[in-house]
Amino acid sequence: MAAEIINVTTEDQLKEALNIRKEVFVEEQQVPIDLEIDDYDSLDADAHHVLIKYDGEYAATGRVIYYDKESAKMQRIAVRKPYRSKGLGRVLLMAMETQARELRLVYSILDAQCQAEGFYNKLGYVTISDEPFDDAGIPHVRMKKRAELKII
Repeated sequence: MAAEIINVTTEDQLKEALNIRKEVFVEEQQVPIDLEIDDYDSLDADAHHVLIKYDGEYAATGRVIYYDKESAKMQRIAVRKPYRSKGLGRVLLMAMETQARELRLVYSILDAQCQAEGFYNKLGYVTISDEPFDDAGIPHVRMKKRAELKII
């Protein structure tokens, strides 16, 4: 079955995205809830949330915010455990990159958990931080990718 990409526009969709993040980050990885949920987690915030539905279930989520005038920040990228290793992380990130291109942003920036650095490398991201840094008690590296221009 194909993955369905949903650009979040309703409170119910946002609730599903937050439920996935709570499951992955708060329950699995023990990130404190007050560090996970923030001011970007509302429909009127300057953020773009994406959901991936697979086999009729919400399986993955992420959000795009503005990092600077030419860069998007890819954040809160989460795939529920039963759906990992099915290519949904790649589908999710591609959808988020599409969102960034539609916003006319040239670069995508993300803070990757060190254990996921190889995954993002395969998708064209390059590590730009000199050393890993701590985010919510988890080692991360900052990564960057230039948007691929689509010729129409």
